[in-house]
Amino acid sequence: MSEEEAEIGIIGGTGVYDPDILGEVKEIKVYTPYGPTSDLITLGTYKRRKIAFIPRHGKWHKIPPHLINYRANIWALQSLGVKRVIAPSAVGSLREHMEPGDIVIPDQFIDRTKSRASTFYEGHRICHISTADPFCPELRRLAVESAKRIGFKVHDGGTYVCIEGPRFSTRAESKMFRAWGADIIGMTLVPECVLAREAEICYVTVATVTDYDVWAEKPVSGAEVIETLQKNIGKVKRLLLDLIPTIPTERTCFCKDALKEALY
Repeated sequence: MSEEEAEIGIIGGTGVYDPDILGEVKEIKVYTPYGPTSDLITLGTYKRRKIAFIPRHGKWHKIPPHLINYRANIWALQSLGVKRVIAPSAVGSLREHMEPGDIVIPDQFIDRTKSRASTFYEGHRICHISTADPFCPELRRLAVESAKRIGFKVHDGGTYVCIEGPRFSTRAESKMFRAWGADIIGMTLVPECVLAREAEICYVTVATVTDYDVWAEKPVSGAEVIETLQKNIGKVKRLLLDLIPTIPTERTCFCKDALKEALY
C-alpha cells in the first residue's frame, strides 16, 4: 500500500471534524470527475491501519446537508483504495427509548431527499444497485459489539429516515415518520450509503442521538443539537478507537460484490 492509500475511511459528521485519533497524518487534495470533495482528505494511521478521514460538512461545518458533494467524497475514498467506511452522524430520535446520548447502528433507511445526485451511473451503463440491506452486516455487528464492550447504550438496528434539510421537520411530518416505522431522523445518510454500495465499499453509520424530534411537542433548535453533540464527541471517538482494530483485513460480506448483478 502506497503512502497515498488507505483501507478504512471515516466520514466525520456534525461535530466530528478533527482526525486527532490518527498518527503520521498528512492532508491531500483528491481531484474527482464530480468536482471538489467537502475538504482536504487526511491520511493517517491507527494501530497499523491506514485511515482516510474527510469531514462531511467541511471543516467548521460550512456545507449544508443538501449541498454536500457526496459523489466526490465517495469517489475520492474509493480512489485511495478504501474498502470500508465508518460514518458518524447526528440524528434526532423518533422513539421514547432512543434517548439523547444513545448510539444507534441502523439497519434500514427511508429516503425523503429530493434533489441529490444519487448514482455514479448516468449514462453508458445503468446500475440498479440493491439496497435491500443497505449497511454492511459485518461492520454493523462489529460496531454494536464495540459499543457494548465499552459500556455505551447502543441500539442494534433501526430505521433512519433521511430528509432533505436544511430545515427540521414539521410536527405533522415527524408524526408521519413515526407512523411509518422510522426510529431516527437525519439529513446526510442518503445518498452517501447508496454511493458506497455502488462503489462496493462496506458502509456503516454510527448515529448519535442529539434530541427528540418535534413529535415530542418540543421544537428542535440547532443550539440544542450542538450542545448535546459536543457531549457525545468523546463517545464517538472511543467507539472508533475500539472498532478500527477489530475490522478484519479480508472481506466476506456481500458489499464487495454489489455490482455483480446490478449493471445493465
